[in-house]
Amino acid sequence: MEEINYGLILVADDDKDILRIVREYLEQEQYQVMTAEDGEEVLRILQSRKVSLIIMDIMMPKMNGLMATMKVRESSNIPILMLSAKSEADDRVIGLSMGADDYLVKPFYKKELLARVQSLLRRYYQFGSAADGGTSKKVYYDLCLDTERKKFFVRGTEVSLTATEYKILDVMLSRPGKIFSAEEIYEAVWQDTSYAIENTVMIHISRIRAKMELNPKEP
Repeated sequence: MEEINYGLILVADDDKDILRIVREYLEQEQYQVMTAEDGEEVLRILQSRKVSLIIMDIMMPKMNGLMATMKVRESSNIPILMLSAKSEADDRVIGLSMGADDYLVKPFYKKELLARVQSLLRRYYQFGSAADGGTSKKVYYDLCLDTERKKFFVRGTEVSLTATEYKILDVMLSRPGKIFSAEEIYEAVWQDTSYAIENTVMIHISRIRAKMELNPKEP
């Protein structure tokens, strides 16, 4: 498969040795790399530079990786790969729920890091805003909702949706990582006040999951 070796990668970690090692790994593969030592610096860089991928540690001073991820997701679907220690399992789950695309546990191997980077960049350039400026696609991990053509793609394959299913995904993919209640979904999609509607919403959600998960019985 053809390698994707373009775009600027931003690496954020307060451990200078980790920054040096990751930068060396990436530059050996001809990636352009910038570094930051805390979440606030990540946000400042994003204001002035076009970044294709963020590799970010969870535990950093000033603003940690979890908070920085949440801030990034308010305006961008740039892929985020989180770095974490083995003891930070709960934080990894929180990071994914806040919008991180993947995580890597320290210490890690060079090949493992490069494989994750390659996979995230490939999805981003095939289905994300890097492909069309982000004006008509809502992307989260390997899900892509094309709002211009009204089509939905899972892992690059088009999936047929009903009008209601489409509206539910449109709402949910507008806020990647946010946990929606049944009431919030109902009011946004049906444009009506919710009352004892959980079963209605969950039936539609179960249908969507059946269409997009490899094994809906084991989500």
